[in-house]
Amino acid sequence: MDTSPGAKLAKLLLDTFTAMVGDVVAQLEREGHPGVTATHAFALEAIDDGAQSASALGRSLGVSRQAAAKTIAALEELHYVNRHDDPADARRKRLAVTPRGLEMIAIGARTFDTLRSQAGGRVGLRKLEIVEEVLVILGSRSSSSPSAHTREEIQ
Repeated sequence: MDTSPGAKLAKLLLDTFTAMVGDVVAQLEREGHPGVTATHAFALEAIDDGAQSASALGRSLGVSRQAAAKTIAALEELHYVNRHDDPADARRKRLAVTPRGLEMIAIGARTFDTLRSQAGGRVGLRKLEIVEEVLVILGSRSSSSPSAHTREEIQ
């Protein structure tokens, strides 16, 4: 049986994501960050953007609080984050990205930007921007169909 067009699209998106993340993880390893996973990298960015607890990190990553807590523990073990007392509530601990974690975030961002630039060189910057605009629309959970205005913008 032939694969449905929708399934093909999902597979293309997954394969592209997997390839990009794989390239970033490999670059991180080359630059002194072995054992890092995509989950670690995305979690670090979420923590740097303000996710200060396992619950907040779980919401940001779309995983359970328990899974987020395991990720935090792994990041602590790798010296990418540390916990310190919350000045507003001594019972709480706040997460902070360490200098090593900030370095990892910077390497990942630089590598993703390089991959994007290479993709733009292969297909043309305007085509890449259209793909990005379409992905924003497809990823939007607020509406199942884009507005006519949005359709016009990407044509």
